[in-house]
Amino acid sequence: MEDFFSMDDLYDEYDTVILGGGPAGLTAAIYASRDMMKTLVLEKNFPGGQVALTEQVDNYPGFPEGIMGGDLSMKMYEHAKAFNVQVKNAIPKEFNFDGKYKYIHLENEDITIKTKTIIIATGAKPKHLEVEGENRFLGRGISFCATCDGAFFKDKDVAVIGGGDSAVEEGVYLTKFAKKVYIVHRRDKLRAAKILQERAFQNDKVEFIYNCVVDKVNGENKLESLTLYDRVKNEKKDLKVDGVFVFIGWTADTEIFKGMIEMDEAGFIKANEKMETNVPGVYVAGDVRQKELRQIVTSVSDGAIAAKSAEKFITANFLIGGKP
Repeated sequence: MEDFFSMDDLYDEYDTVILGGGPAGLTAAIYASRDMMKTLVLEKNFPGGQVALTEQVDNYPGFPEGIMGGDLSMKMYEHAKAFNVQVKNAIPKEFNFDGKYKYIHLENEDITIKTKTIIIATGAKPKHLEVEGENRFLGRGISFCATCDGAFFKDKDVAVIGGGDSAVEEGVYLTKFAKKVYIVHRRDKLRAAKILQERAFQNDKVEFIYNCVVDKVNGENKLESLTLYDRVKNEKKDLKVDGVFVFIGWTADTEIFKGMIEMDEAGFIKANEKMETNVPGVYVAGDVRQKELRQIVTSVSDGAIAAKSAEKFITANFLIGGKP
C-alpha cells in the first residue's frame, strides 16, 4: 500500500471519484475502472471500512468456511488495484457540486480534485454503548449484527440492547440459535412496532429487562456478564451472558454533506434504485444510503449499480458516442 499515502500521481481530471474505501466504494471502483473510467477512491482511514474491523465474516457468498474481515477487505482492495484504480488516503474538506464538473478540496493536501461524477460511499457506524469493557470485547462477544454473528452463539445466552424495531426483530431472530435472549431496554415500554413486540412476547426464549442500561461489560478471556444499572431502583446487578448485540442506532458519515444533498432525518442519503441522489452526477452506495438492510452483500450491489449509473451519466453528458 505504498502509494496509498502518496498523492504524487493524481490525474488532472477524473471520470469518477469515490468517497470511501469499504465494500461499496471498492466495488464501485472495480466496475468503473472496467468501463475504462479514470477512477479515484478517497479513504480517510484504511481500505475495507467496518469490514476490516470484523473478526469473522460468515455470510458473504463464496466463502463457505467464512473469512476474516481483514482478509476480505484486502482481497477487495487488491481486486480494485488490479484494475488500476487509484486508492488514496485523504480527507475531503470542501465540495462544490454546482456546475458540470464537481470539485473536491482535500484537508491534508493543498489539492483540488476535478471530476465528472462522485459516488458517496462513506458508510455508517453503529452506535456504541460507550461503557467500560466494551472496546475490549468488540468482535469478541459484542456484535452489532445478528445476521452476521448469530450462528456463533448457538445454545448460548445473549443480551440484546435496545427497544426499537431492530432490537426486537433481531432479538427474535437470535432465538434460532441462542438458548436465551435477554432484551434490555432503558425505558419501561418498547418503541418497536406492535407486531414485532407481539412476536417477541410470544417467544419463550425471549425475556425482557426494562428500565436498565449497561454500566459495564465484564470478562477475562471472554465476555462473561453485563453489569446493568436499574434506573428506577437505582441499583446495579449482573447478568450472565455469552454475547451482546447492540441495536441502539446508526450514525451516518454525512455531516460534511449537510445542506448539499437530500437526506432523511437520521442523516442517511436518499437515492433511487439507480443510486442517483437529488444532485445530478452524484451517487450514493453502501451503508450511508437510506435503506433497510445494511450488509456487505447489499453494499457491493449498491457500488456496482452506482458505477454503472455514473458511466451512463458521463456518456450522456460529456461524450458524443464512445466511452472515456
